[in-house]
This record gives sequence, structure tokens and C-alpha cells, in this order.
Amino acid sequence: MQYDTQTSDTGAAVTAESARLEPHTLYVVATPIGNLGDLSPRAQAVLAGVDRICAEDTRTSGALLAHFGIRRPLVALHEHNESAVCERLVRELQDGAALALVSDAGTPLVSDPGFVLVRAARAAGLPVVAVPGPCAAIAALSISGLPSDRFVFEGFLPAKSAARRSRLRALAHETRTLILYESSHRIADTAQDLADLLGPREVCLARELTKLHEQSVVLPACDLPGWLREDANRERGEFVLLIAGAAVEEPAAGLDTVQLLRLLLRELPVSAAARIAAEITGLRKKELYERALQLSQGDPDA
Repeated sequence: MQYDTQTSDTGAAVTAESARLEPHTLYVVATPIGNLGDLSPRAQAVLAGVDRICAEDTRTSGALLAHFGIRRPLVALHEHNESAVCERLVRELQDGAALALVSDAGTPLVSDPGFVLVRAARAAGLPVVAVPGPCAAIAALSISGLPSDRFVFEGFLPAKSAARRSRLRALAHETRTLILYESSHRIADTAQDLADLLGPREVCLARELTKLHEQSVVLPACDLPGWLREDANRERGEFVLLIAGAAVEEPAAGLDTVQLLRLLLRELPVSAAARIAAEITGLRKKELYERALQLSQGDPDA
């Protein structure tokens, strides 16, 4: 992770005292995804005031802290050691320490470590406080022009081609906007998978958000591989992919699905009734199964 220091600005000074840090508390602090100017004054104050900072990579976080003149003890907390060190960190919190949790970039736990520690702190009855800030998924959604009222975050797809394509097939019927992360090593292969499986579906690719070479484009999935090949630089950096949701399936005109299910349930078990109703109406089998199950149990609201 490298930060873009060309437009960084620490903003108004905020002291550790003004942040009103509390003992026994875990602070989950969002850090810049590229532009150092995005580290809020409150985040700076919290990082300067806690007893210790739990960092995904102490070298990356050490560079960030040094830029802002913050000197606090760091402890590594990553996917390989999180479970092992959590018990000790919870004890520190119980003894009165105030700790901060940061990842290499963005909001901790969003495709980054921290879940085990946050859950352990909650289980121990300790306060967990958010210090919000940058998140690549939300930043990309805000500029994509795709529907943002309902969306689902899927993180990174599987690295292997067969598993990745299988996952994409499973997600193809999702009606909410999909948000994915991808690396430079796999962006070309993932783009080809999207083209093959989603065809004309609208996709937004956002790369290097908040950095010097930030770029975003919205185009049909089938055009994405060609767009990447036009310029080798387009395959560099850190990527967010946003995929328009599938069209909401409408029942056949004039067809009463509840009445159809009632008729089918006279002769068939719930699963078979839902399957046939799905074939007739084009609606999703899962939703019809739930409705059929309610009808079979005599639910008056079904």
C-alpha cells in the first residue's frame, strides 16, 4: 500500500484530550485508501491518544503515523495471528487500556482483519467505538451511477477460475448492486469472466480511488476486457468492481401466484409445487417455496 502525499493536508489540529478517549475501549479507525488528506482530525487524535495500535501491517501503519508525527506502540494483528493475540488484547482492554484497530487502508473488517478482535471485545462486554472514514466499496458506489439504495458487498472473488466463475453464476440473479474487490493480478481474468457470464449487464470499474491516477468507467460487462487491453496502465492498481443488479422478475400478466400455489398444493408437496410455479411464472423458486410453505401451514397472511 502506498499513499499519495501530493495533496495531503492534516487539517485543523485536534488534541488527544479533545478526542475524549475512554479506557477499556477498542476504537476501530478508518485510514486513507490513498490520499493522506482523508485521515480525519478525529482519527489522528484517537491514534495519538490510545495506549496501543493494532495494525494489519506495522510497517504500513508506521509510515502513516510517522507522516502525522504520531508515535504510539504498534502490535501486528493480521489474518495469520489474529486468533492467537486476541485474548491478550482483550485482557489489556479489561485492565483499562484504550486500543485502536487499523488496517492497511480503509475501514477495518471490510475485506481486512479485525473481526475476531471486535467480536471478542463485544463478547467480553467491552465498548467498541467506530471512528469512520474511507471505505473503497462505498467510495466507488457513490461515483458509479448504479443504484445505491440496495447493494451487497461480496469482497474478493475466488482466485481460481472455476471457483470464480461458479461464484459469479450464483450471483448473476442478485437484484441488488454487487460490489467486488479485485487485484491487479486477476483483473483481466475477472473482466473476461464478467463478459462471458453477464454480457450486456452494466459494470463500473473504479481503480486507484483517491490516488493520483484514479480512474473509473461504466460500460457493459462484455466491453470491459477490451477496455482494459487498450491501455496496459488500466490493469494496474487496486480495483473495485460494481455490477448492476439483475432485472426484477415479474410474474406472467394476470397470473395470481397465490392461487396457482394453492391449486398445485392440492396435488403436490411444497417443493414440487414451488418448482412448477417457478417454471410457469418465471419467479424465483426460493421465494415461491417460502410462500408455498406458509400456505401449506395455513398461514392467513400468505
